[in-house]
Amino acid sequence: MLSHTKINNSASFKRMLCISLVLVTAASISACGNKEKKAGQALVRVNGEEITVLQINDELRRAGVNTEQQKTATKQLLESLIDRQLILAEAMRNKVDRTPEVMQAIERAKAQIIAQAYLKSLVSKIDKPSTVEINDYFQKHPEYFTQRKQYDIQQLVIATKDFSDELKLAIDSAKSLNEISSWMDKYHVRYARGQLSRNTSDLPEQMVAKLKEMQKGQLFIVNEGENSMINSIADIKDSPVTAKNAAPQIEQYLLNKKTKEVADAEITHLRSMAKIEYLNASAPIAH
Repeated sequence: MLSHTKINNSASFKRMLCISLVLVTAASISACGNKEKKAGQALVRVNGEEITVLQINDELRRAGVNTEQQKTATKQLLESLIDRQLILAEAMRNKVDRTPEVMQAIERAKAQIIAQAYLKSLVSKIDKPSTVEINDYFQKHPEYFTQRKQYDIQQLVIATKDFSDELKLAIDSAKSLNEISSWMDKYHVRYARGQLSRNTSDLPEQMVAKLKEMQKGQLFIVNEGENSMINSIADIKDSPVTAKNAAPQIEQYLLNKKTKEVADAEITHLRSMAKIEYLNASAPIAH
């Protein structure tokens, strides 16, 4: 957290207070004295470059600062933007912005921002799921709601590179995690113990389908990149949820689903209209 210089004179205090009050409103800029403020009005000039209210408001929005904290956050963000402007100017003076790596990163970020803005404009037109849609999903998926289960799971976590054929055979013949951990102790395989609880409504559909077929005490393996988890179901509990409590989660799920469908449809449409030539790359295999 940045430290702040104490404001000793009334003019400085009035200026900072005005800035803080202006930014709390976010939507409009109020007047300090008799002069009307505009959204882009400069708050500070750093070697000729202005830092505006608009920039501060954007930083507040991105940081998700609530109303009660905006006054303090405004001061911190203003000083941070001054620091950033100083560093940016010095970097450009040293032509850092002209290095291949930075230029490539800038182009990538620019392309991503513009593409995301376009998709956002498409999905902004999507209607929220209706009550009928939400209730229909609730009724059709009892495994997530009225028949929801909680799985308490114990784990042995190891590096995927250590998951040998010999360990796989040991797991296949074992009846508990303790048997597996004893085998790994004997052959000096490093591992860590863990435990977690998950509801079926929090898990991917494929995982829920697999867990429904398993019994208490059953072992199963999950690979996640560099780590692999050897799991044992310690307990299975009923954990039903009502339609009212499930509604917000269902609404968000259906909205995300609609968003993905709109994005996928637009990409499919654009691909069908485009001329795509694979030059020094292999074309994807059609499924």
